[in-house]
Amino acid sequence: MTEEDSEKNYRSGLPGFLGVIDTFISKLEAVILAVGVLLMATNTIANVIGRFVLGESIFFSGEINRILIIMITFAGIGYAARHGRHIRMSAIYDALPVGGRRALMIVISLFTSLVMFFLLYYSVLYIVDLYDKGRILPALGFPIFIIYVWVPLGFLITGIQYLLTAIKNMTSRDVYLSTTVLDGYKDTETEV
Repeated sequence: MTEEDSEKNYRSGLPGFLGVIDTFISKLEAVILAVGVLLMATNTIANVIGRFVLGESIFFSGEINRILIIMITFAGIGYAARHGRHIRMSAIYDALPVGGRRALMIVISLFTSLVMFFLLYYSVLYIVDLYDKGRILPALGFPIFIIYVWVPLGFLITGIQYLLTAIKNMTSRDVYLSTTVLDGYKDTETEV
């Protein structure tokens, strides 16, 4: 099963209402990322065709891509957390027994969740500040605070994902990097 197939058939490892939240967030992330990447590719291709075939660039293309990069980046941090793909420094962690690794993963997940919610709070304050200043995008002409709405949304989704990971580790005997990714290393080397 490819990663794309596993995303389409995503089933949360959490029971009840938490599983429903986890699955909903998974679907939301998938839609945001897919739409964002497709729109960015379409916008970039249209701009290149306009520039080289018609001799005119699309004047708002750069602003559209800026919006989409912000959207993809902040939706992507939640996606990476869901799939246990964030960078880890694990020398001490790997040396611990299973119980120690689970306890450390709970602490790490809770701390990371708190950091994400802290950043969520400050990103909302930043957006309110941008709103109060009334700045607009020069080419598109709409308020600049709108493009940054993706930032708190990404922090919220990531914070929830890490919180769910902590809950998963509290209720499981195994150690999980996310709600569905079991701790461990895959042997990716093959003999030739």
